[in-house]
Amino acid sequence: MKFLISAPILLEHLIKVNGAIVSKPVLPILDHFLFEIQNGTLSISTTDLETSMSTSLQVESEENISVAIPSRLLMETVKSFSDQPITFTVSEQTFGIELSTANGRFKLPGQNGIDFPKIPLIESEHTFAIPSNVLLRCISKTVFATGNDDLRLNLTGVFVEISENQINFVATDANRLVKVTRTDVKPGLEHNFILPKKALNLLKSSLSNDVTPIQIDFNNSNVFFTSNNMKLSCRLIDEKYPDYKSVIPQENNNIISINRLEFLDTVRRVSNFSNKTTHQIRIKITGNELAASAEDIEMANEANEKRTCEYDGEDIEIGFNSKFLSELLSNVDHDQVLLKLSTPNKAGLLLPIENELEEEVLMLIMPMMLNNY
Repeated sequence: MKFLISAPILLEHLIKVNGAIVSKPVLPILDHFLFEIQNGTLSISTTDLETSMSTSLQVESEENISVAIPSRLLMETVKSFSDQPITFTVSEQTFGIELSTANGRFKLPGQNGIDFPKIPLIESEHTFAIPSNVLLRCISKTVFATGNDDLRLNLTGVFVEISENQINFVATDANRLVKVTRTDVKPGLEHNFILPKKALNLLKSSLSNDVTPIQIDFNNSNVFFTSNNMKLSCRLIDEKYPDYKSVIPQENNNIISINRLEFLDTVRRVSNFSNKTTHQIRIKITGNELAASAEDIEMANEANEKRTCEYDGEDIEIGFNSKFLSELLSNVDHDQVLLKLSTPNKAGLLLPIENELEEEVLMLIMPMMLNNY
């Protein structure tokens, strides 16, 4: 059984699906690529039993083939080839694979594709479509704010809140929260689910930044993403998402308008002198001046820096985790941001001074209790 394929094109598709493979699989065959050829179309699939990815392309083949090929060895071999065709020959008896090029031959073991776990077929109870660039943006704006604590599994994914005329993507790790609302996506149904971080990162690396429609099908346990030649399915996080709306303060009478990049530079510089465990910095706003300071008593480190800002409110002093604040500021697009505060013990809201068309971004950061210097 033979088929012919270009090395660069094959590598491009292998990279797309390689991320679904785990380093220590529960079954040895899970560290393989599944190659399936039907009528000249090659489908390459990977899975960890929770998340599955498939990509397809046309190849020169007169036979139908199903074989599992070791992922690491194949990837490293194909990477080393220049722009040249590769002929794959698969043994019908042993499923061993021979790669032939103009200059050499390479043999590696394979397994019968029938032994590879079945890639889930789309079982849809609900469906809607979203442009690829919109989905990519929503993922990029939220996935970084998810948690890593497996004891709070509901916070390790992104909450997707679907309504008739809009869609919300929400992420929080209990220290910060990001909510992205898109009103140009109109699913026409009411539902919600929690997407796991791994699937989101795979989508983030494979989605195109254009208006290609991505079809989203889902039921109570799984969600399926389909575009032109890419399919991704994953098991949903079966947990209840916290009532995130209850932690968003509604009355924020102290409002700062400041240049985002200048504020970010200040936070980064000052944070170098903060305690390496707490990363705490102190923000004090008086008049039209914002002062950021930090210290690490054990290391005798201390830093202070001032910035001008536009401020409407009472003098206030509040503590934040500089790592979280920097990350939020880095994920705002606009040059000018608003920081809305109520009291030093309540969450602060970070907003772009202007939102993109048909998009609303809200970021929240919890305060840290300040100690007097």
